[in-house]
Formats: sequence, C-alpha cells, structure tokens
Amino acid sequence: MGQNKKLLLPYSLNIKQNDAEMSLSDHLEELRQRAFWSVAVLLSSILVCVFSVKSIVKILQEPALGIKFLQFAPGEYFFASIKVAAYTGLLISSPFLIYQVMLFILPGMTKDERKTILPIIFGALTLFLSGLMFGYSVLVPAALNFFINYGSEVVEPFWSFEQYFEFILILLFSTGLAFQLPVIQIMLGLLRIVSGDTMISIWRYVILGSTIVGAVLTPSVDPLTQILMSSIVIILYFLGAGVVLLVEKSRRNVDYNTNF
Repeated sequence: MGQNKKLLLPYSLNIKQNDAEMSLSDHLEELRQRAFWSVAVLLSSILVCVFSVKSIVKILQEPALGIKFLQFAPGEYFFASIKVAAYTGLLISSPFLIYQVMLFILPGMTKDERKTILPIIFGALTLFLSGLMFGYSVLVPAALNFFINYGSEVVEPFWSFEQYFEFILILLFSTGLAFQLPVIQIMLGLLRIVSGDTMISIWRYVILGSTIVGAVLTPSVDPLTQILMSSIVIILYFLGAGVVLLVEKSRRNVDYNTNF
C-alpha cells in the first residue's frame, strides 16, 4: 500500500484544485501541459505573423510615410522581418500565456490573494497595451518628424530597414514597460512598503527621475520625444500614488468598521 500511495507536497506547498489535494506528480503534469500549450500557441502566433509580416511591416511603416527604406546587406529584410514577426507573435500570444500562468498559480492562492492578484494582472496587461498604443500614435510620430525635418533641406532621408524597425520596436516596448509604473506602486502600497503620502512627498525626486528615465527608455536623442516620455512617466506616477491613497483610505475604513 505504501508504494501505491501518491507523494503529497508539504502542507505549506499544497496545491488545491476543486477543493482536492494534488499530488506532486499531478502538479508536475499540469505544469508540463500548460508549458506545452503555451509554447505551441507562441510558435503558432509567430508562424502566422511570419506569413503576414508584409502587412505588419506596412503598419509599422505608416509613421514614416515618404521615407525610402534601403537594404544595406544581403538578407537584411529577411532577418528584420523574422524579428518583427517574433515580437508581434509574442505580443499576440501574451494574453494566453498570462492566462495559463494564472490558471496554474490561482488554485494555490487564498480567496483574498485572488482578489488582489487578478486586478493587478489585468491592470498590468491593459497598461502595457495602452503604452504600445501611446508609443505608436504619439512618441513614434514625434521622433520621426523630428529626424525627418531636421536637416531635410541639406540631406535626403534614406533609412536602413533593419535599424528603423529596431528603433520602432525598442521605443514601443520601452513605452509599454514605462506604463507599468502604477502597477509597481500599487503593489508596494498593498505590501505596506511605501505609503501614498511618501510617494507624494518625494515629487521633486520623481520629476528628476522621470527626466532620466525618459532619456534612458527613449532610443532617440531628440528632446521632444524625451519630454513626452518624461511627462507621461510623471502623470503615471501621480496616478499610481492617487490609487495607493484610495486603497489606504479604503483599508482604514474597513479596519475601523471591523473594530467597531
């Protein structure tokens, strides 16, 4: 009987699913299946994007209308298009990947932990997509217009295809990462590491830090793009601080009602 008995995880590491304990082998099997489907969906998304890469490239080229792109090395367009397809496939499959991670970790969480983590994950994904949209519609046109107009009377712009798309992809993903700032603040507030009042009180350092962040995250050197990036970082920071203050106020009200 002892040999047929399944090995259970320690009590602190028990994973519950449908109110039943999962054995270590079941836990690893679930991990294997979710990893398999995640990789399958990711590779399928990249493959679809490879066949649709010309349409994706045209979308990314729209902010640079009138610019002639050149291929300076054999295979430059091929390798650049594969890179574009890979990034796009990762972006398209990211909701499914996050969903699989959530399904794997949620059964081991308490009800209160689920109420906390689910809005944070949803908010992070929403803010990242909002950052991509902001970067594509605001930052990319601003940066490109600066480079196109600067010296347009002296030189005619001919751009490298690969370098252009590296510039676009870096700017878009760095903007998406910058939009995660409120999520980090909310997590710090929920963990009682930094209070909302403290976040507000250091506003001078935030303005200085946003200038540095804008310069680091922006691949271009034009001042307009860096100012726009710094401005959105400041707005996001104070938005996050405001949410933390509201959470703290709600927590105090709950504690007060519990005590009385």
